[in-house]
Amino acid sequence: MEDGRLWQSGVFRSLLAILQWWGFNVAVIIINKWIFQKLDFKFPLSVSCVHFICSSIGAYLVIKVLKLKPLIVVDPEDRWKRIFPMSFVFCINIVLGNVSLRYIPVSFMQTIKSFTPATTVVLQWLVWRKYFDWRIWASLVPIVGGILLTSITELNFNMLGFCAALFGCLATYTKTILAESLLHGYKFDSINTVYYMAPLATMILGAPALLLEGNGVTDWFHSHPSPWAALIIIFSSGVLAFCLNFSIFYVIHSTTAVTFNVAGNLKVAVAVLISWLIFRNPISGLNAVGCGITLVGCTFYGYVRHMLSQQPPGTPRTPRTPRNRMELLSLVNNDKLYDKV
Repeated sequence: MEDGRLWQSGVFRSLLAILQWWGFNVAVIIINKWIFQKLDFKFPLSVSCVHFICSSIGAYLVIKVLKLKPLIVVDPEDRWKRIFPMSFVFCINIVLGNVSLRYIPVSFMQTIKSFTPATTVVLQWLVWRKYFDWRIWASLVPIVGGILLTSITELNFNMLGFCAALFGCLATYTKTILAESLLHGYKFDSINTVYYMAPLATMILGAPALLLEGNGVTDWFHSHPSPWAALIIIFSSGVLAFCLNFSIFYVIHSTTAVTFNVAGNLKVAVAVLISWLIFRNPISGLNAVGCGITLVGCTFYGYVRHMLSQQPPGTPRTPRTPRNRMELLSLVNNDKLYDKV
């Protein structure tokens, strides 16, 4: 009886964690698209800066004021030699995501970002000569095929948005590789990662945003019928972006690696559905099929990685997926965390 109650409590906690993670993630994506499309605020660099500023303030409050998370101390020298290069790539990754949202529908952007596993495998094979089991290569076939079908049949195709989303996959891979080499020895959680990287990202992006978009933002403010209400929405997206970072820490500690993988792919489907209900961007039948094939491929890829990680030592296999939550936490910080900030 007691075991049954504990199991039900664990399931409820996992479900609640996944739902709040979905909620914040989808909300950030939808509100960013709303800012670009409905508010006519077509300045992705400025939106990214707002997100970085809000995340910096939020991380400071959580660690220094509320003391909900202990601060991981980093040597001043390492902040410039290790954290700064990571912040630079992190900044590029976020900007590319917002640029893609500026020009292409949410459904198309989310599908293209699902190309990240294929990018990771191919580049690791070409550059690092890493061995990959044939089942890994087989799992990439539906991912690549689904993205090709989605791209060909996309009714609102835009080359700039497509390239931004595609290069965002490359930036995600680069960020992961840099994290493995530059952050060696530091066990960052999501909040500490934001605490150190968001202020540096603000510093990196602040000048380009001011030079490239400053005049446009000023003109928008004077011409918009309700600029202050619009600014509240824009800064609300920054607050939600920080809440997303906090929610990832909670979901990792409440779910298993397999559950996280499946929930992540279902989250993409939820984001696509909600964005279509709100923005009504036209989606052809073949386009929807391509998106579905891609998500199935991503789920299969995660399943294969997990199964190969369970093989006994000495068996030739791919770099394993995490077996427990603490191992998964570092992977999420390096590979998942900032895709939707």
